[in-house]
Amino acid sequence: MLNQPSVGMAIRSILQYPDKRLRVHAEPVAEVTPQIVALIEDMKETMYAAPGCGLAAPQIGIPLRLFIVDTASEDEPSALRVFINPEIVEREGKMVWEEGCLSFPGIHEEIERAERITVRATDEHGQPVELSAEGLLSIAVQHENDHLDGVLMIDHMSVLKRRLALRKLQKRALTAET
Repeated sequence: MLNQPSVGMAIRSILQYPDKRLRVHAEPVAEVTPQIVALIEDMKETMYAAPGCGLAAPQIGIPLRLFIVDTASEDEPSALRVFINPEIVEREGKMVWEEGCLSFPGIHEEIERAERITVRATDEHGQPVELSAEGLLSIAVQHENDHLDGVLMIDHMSVLKRRLALRKLQKRALTAET
């Protein structure tokens, strides 16, 4: 019974920087099994509870090429999308967006990314999908896809901004300990 999916959903712990597991290159998902479906359900519960608009499996210590995003605002119905083994096949333009990350609580920085992307992936039903995205959805997909390669938000920052962000995290950690 060890490999059976758990009954109900569970909120998982989100790894926080500098946890080394955030730097791991995630492995492809071989197939969409009941365990993968259960993991996706846990990831949904975890992301919405955080709250966030995206979550990659490596952020909860699972080194698989899987992430979810939901860029709907609070007054809109869910726009949840599941990306298994995603591959960004096209990037166009550039834009700067203020990003946050559940693995960097309280840190928000302007990051430059592609304005428009096309991504191919498998969905939670094992079906191939191709999506062209721009705006917040494009940013969220690129951000979460980076997690699958062990690339973090701070890797896109200048040395000075990275230093300031890390100092802020250290200060918060010290405050939390006292």
